[in-house]
Parts: sequence; C-alpha cells; structure tokens
Amino acid sequence: MIWVYRSVRTVEIALLLVLAAAFLGGSTGLAPAETDRVRRFTRPIEFDFVTWTLDALGVKLSQAALDTPGYFDPSARHRIVTDYVSLVGQIQNDEGQLNLIYSNPSIHDPVSASLSLRTDLAKLDAREELLGPMAESILESEVSTVIAGEGLAFGGQVLPPVLFHITPLPDDLVVSPRNKIQEDAAVSLVPGLAVDRQSGLEDQVDQALNVSSLVTPVGGIATYPTMVEQVTDLNWLSDTISHEWTHNWLTLRPLGLNYDSSPEVRSMNETTADISGGEISAIVRKRYYPELSAGVVDIPVSLPSGPVGPKAIPVVPFDFRAEMHTTRVHVDALLAAGKIDAAEAYMNQRRQIFWDNGYPIRKLNQAYFAFYGAYEDVPGGAAGEDPVGPAVRELRARSKTLADFLNTIGAMSSFQQLQAAVSR
Repeated sequence: MIWVYRSVRTVEIALLLVLAAAFLGGSTGLAPAETDRVRRFTRPIEFDFVTWTLDALGVKLSQAALDTPGYFDPSARHRIVTDYVSLVGQIQNDEGQLNLIYSNPSIHDPVSASLSLRTDLAKLDAREELLGPMAESILESEVSTVIAGEGLAFGGQVLPPVLFHITPLPDDLVVSPRNKIQEDAAVSLVPGLAVDRQSGLEDQVDQALNVSSLVTPVGGIATYPTMVEQVTDLNWLSDTISHEWTHNWLTLRPLGLNYDSSPEVRSMNETTADISGGEISAIVRKRYYPELSAGVVDIPVSLPSGPVGPKAIPVVPFDFRAEMHTTRVHVDALLAAGKIDAAEAYMNQRRQIFWDNGYPIRKLNQAYFAFYGAYEDVPGGAAGEDPVGPAVRELRARSKTLADFLNTIGAMSSFQQLQAAVSR
C-alpha cells in the first residue's frame, strides 16, 4: 500500500506548506517610509514574490507526491546530485561558448556556427529539467536528516520542513544613509537587470534621495520555499540551503520576527544563519559527499605574477578580509567625524586597490558595507569593528550544541539581550 502512504504524505506536506507559507518568507521593508521613497524608482522592475511562491509551491507538491528519495539507494542518490551539479557546469560552459560565438565579429553567421552547440544545449537543458527536481528532493531529505540529528526536530518532524527551489535570483537594491552605514531599505528587483541599468538606477536614487545605494546579487532568499541560486559548487549549495532554512526556523521565533527592528538584530540573524548553515552543511558533506573538500573559498584571488619593483621584492598575498576590515574601520571613523565626502573619496581609492589585486568590486560605498557587513560568522571583513558578530560567535562557543545555540539566540529580540547573555 505504498501509494496510500505517498498520498497521505503528500496531504501532510500540502498542509504544512499552506501553514508555513502563511508565516514564512515575504519581503518586509526595513523602514517603511524610506522603502516607499525608494520604490518610486523600482516599481516597474520589482520581483513578483507572490507568483514565484505559488509556482514553487506547485513544484514542491509535485516532488512530494513522487517521493524521489524513497526510490533510490544511497549510491544512486549521491550520483543524481553530483551528476546534476556537473550538468549545471556543462550548461554554463556551453552558454559561455554560445555567447562568444555571437560576440565574435569574425563570425558572420552565428546561427549556423552555433547549430551544433545549441543542439547540445537543448539536450543538456532537457536533462537538467529531469535531474533538477530529483536533486532538490534528495538534498532536502539529506539536510532534514542532519537537522533532526542535531536535535532540531519536533515530534520527529523538522519544522518548517526543508524546502528550496533552485531558480534565477532577484538582485537587491540596498539603500544606506550617506552619513552612517545602515541598511534603511532593500528592494528585490527582477533577475538579469543589465549592469548599465543597475548603475543608472543607483544614480537616480542617490541623487533624488541623497543616499548611498547599491544593486547587489544575493545567493539565496528565505522565502518559502527558499530561493537558491543555480551553482556548480556543492559546498556552496549545501551551505546556502542550510543558511536559508535557518532563517525560516528563526522566523517562527522572536529573533526572526524582529529581523527588521534594528541593524544589530539583522546582523544577529544573518550571522546566526551563517554559523548554523555552515555547521549543518559540513555534516551533510561529511555524511553524504565525503569526497568534497570541507574548505570553502571566500573569494577567488588573482595575484600579480613576476617580480615587483626594481629589486624584485616577493609578492605578498593580498588578504581580502583584512583589507576590507581596514577599509570599513577607516570609513566608520570618517563618517563619525562628519567627513562624508572624505569617506566616499577614500572608498573610491580603496576600490582601485581591490581592483588592482584581482577583486572587481563595481561600487564600494556605504550601501556595500551595510549589506555585506551583516554577515559576521568569520572575524574581519566588511563588518569592521561591529560588536554583533563577536557576541554571536561567543554565544555559539559557550553553547554545548547547535540546538542549544539556536534555541537561546532565537528567543532574543534585541542586541542588549545578547550582550547580557555573553557578559555573564
């Protein structure tokens, strides 16, 4: 009577989806008045979360009815996921080659020249449509098993259930005041907005509102199901799935409910999700994909080659996190002294240094630090001397288990509560 079990299971998941979607996800503004001012410029190009969520819920219900993980043994599940990731890499490579053909001025008939490549791409896309949903279901099952093993299940059920969908992600338009680093508004835009339009939008918002803005990509969004970018790195993929599930879990608790109440609470949320996501995904990789390296590269480094200067002084590796930390600390000091123009000029100078060392940062401004500075699971970087990250990391160090840590910090609604907890 396996079909009866699957039917009942599908109904259970459908009910959970309805309940979870009512409480999870959604895009709330950090400061309603500021967000309304920004949306004067973004309404025609804003991402439609309602339509996406309804479509994704339909996909998840179809996957639940099929119960994909139950059909395959562990080796087959492993092969499906790794084949899917490899397939994504092939598709991205072929798409890059196709773009080169159409960009090459010496190719006068790109349609004919790309016929074989486009035929191959069509076959790969068809295979991706088959493998993608199966890989999602398997990864959801594996992450759920690890979460339950960490003591985070309720009555044997992980709540909310781990559900994600790989999809093109919207970009975020992040807005900060010029006189301090603080995310005052964030608006999600349609995917694939050309870089010239991104820059033009930033200029419009900056000039009209006297703010600092940045259109930046994101790797995942804690809608429900969560949105995850299509990548070829299974390390990164498992991290992001676990990170976004943690946000969903926190949304049912005071810390997540108060996400937008202050910059400190936002940083508490993001840093907690980084720590939790990293720990859960490390277990997933160790248990199901042991061949993967546990290390995750932060940002690729491109160093100058050959001798430097007349005396051929050895090249010193460029430490991105240390240099970004130095930049943030100095910018904070300039802004605290009311030297806004000097801070912005300094950030432009530093952007050139990052570029020279292989880090193509399109715009380095207050909005950049407001966005990236909220992720503080590792010391240094864009957070500067912000005290939130060290306090969250200290609480994790004092907690015996991940569940203890999440239950403790999840019950908090202010940075003052965190400070009191780690000062005891």
